[in-house]
Order: sequence, then C-alpha cells, then structure tokens
Amino acid sequence: MIFYLLGKSGSGKDTILKELLKDEELSLRPFTLYTTRPIRPGEKNGREYNFITEEEAKELERSKRLIEMRVYNTVYGPWKYMSYDNISITDGDEYREKILPECNYITIGTLESYVKYVNYYGNENIIPVYISADRDIRRERACLRLIKRQDTSAESDGKQVHEYGADISGDGTFKLLSKSELEEIDRRLKADEADFSDDNLKKCGIDMSFDNSGKLEDCVNKIKEHITDILRAKEIKPLGNAKSAGNI
Repeated sequence: MIFYLLGKSGSGKDTILKELLKDEELSLRPFTLYTTRPIRPGEKNGREYNFITEEEAKELERSKRLIEMRVYNTVYGPWKYMSYDNISITDGDEYREKILPECNYITIGTLESYVKYVNYYGNENIIPVYISADRDIRRERACLRLIKRQDTSAESDGKQVHEYGADISGDGTFKLLSKSELEEIDRRLKADEADFSDDNLKKCGIDMSFDNSGKLEDCVNKIKEHITDILRAKEIKPLGNAKSAGNI
C-alpha cells in the first residue's frame, strides 16, 4: 500500500513526510522520485530525490514502469521530475496487474500525479492524505523557505523593491526577498487554489483533510492515527527495517 501526501504549496508536506518516516511503529518506506535538477546544499541523493542525468531520465521514459513525469522550464533549463515503479510484481509483459510487496510506502506529490498513481497501481493500493493550511500561513512558510535557500543576502540587489525579510540565522542578518520573488510565490499560491479546488478534490474522491495551520505535532499525530486505522482495517502489519524505493 502507498500513502500519498498532497497539498498546496506551504502546507508542510515535506516536514510531515519526514516526521512520519521517523515513526518506527508505522515503518513506512519512502517511495522516492527521480529528478534531473541539480542537487541542493543539504540534500542527499536517494533521500529527497534520486538525482539522475538526462541520459538516465530518457531511459526511464522508455520504460513501461514510468508512472508519471513532469517537466518544469526554469532559467537553468528544463527539469524533469519522474515517478518510476520499482516495487511491484507484475503479471507479465503487459504490466496490467500491480502486486505490491508486503510493506507500506509513502510518497508526496501533486493532485495530478496522484491520479496517475491511482491509474497505475489501482485505487485500492493508493491512500490519499490531503494536508491543508491557511493561506497566510502557507505564504509565510513559502517566503521563509526561499530565504533559507539563499546563499547570499538580497541586499545586494538595489534595483528591486523588498517587502519581506527575516532573521534566519539569529545573528541579526536580515535577509530579504525581492518583489519578483514575492510575485512568484503569490502566483504559485493562486495556481494551487485552482489545482486543489473543491471540485477537483471531489472528482478524485478526496473528502478528508488534515489541517496544519497550528502545531505540527497535532497534525502529524492525527495522520498517524489515520494511517494506523487504515492498516488495522485492512489487517496489514507494518514491517521494520524500512528502506527507500528508488534505485533504477
């Protein structure tokens, strides 16, 4: 079984994913995506993503086990994000029936990707976990996340109007975001409203959400209870010694 975390930008999906993977009783295994984008400072290959070359990405594209692929055009060129099935046992060359091993996985993605996972593995094997949060909180989180990624202070950019800043390091260094960066954050927030509309969620059969506007611990505990209830109802026992699914 695969638990699928999804939610709008800034809802806290990545943080919640890390917390759930720490839980030894759940023993969830990470289903790690592949990407051609460069690895960032602090990331580890096989943990956040499986970082691959363009040639390796083309190899995955030709495979019948490719679940879905997204391409984002950036100032650095196109970056590919791919989901690849390396966990199921199939019923032959046609890859029709997907038989999952006796362990439970967790992954993260978009609503569009969730639909493709359901189409590939079957509705009975994919459990959605939709995380929500207030818009103002999500905007603040998105701003802080972008500030933390910056290697240098935005003060060197004197031509842009700065509206948001924070003392991330605690040493009095006030890092700021530019007007264009804030506009990009607001664009993503607006796009999320359309992507995760009530109608779209209803079409996907998602009628439950976990609010992460308050304490992270409260939201994580509710999700843990939800996952545990599902596993008990299906009489699936968690397995220890969790390993990542991600090798080609």
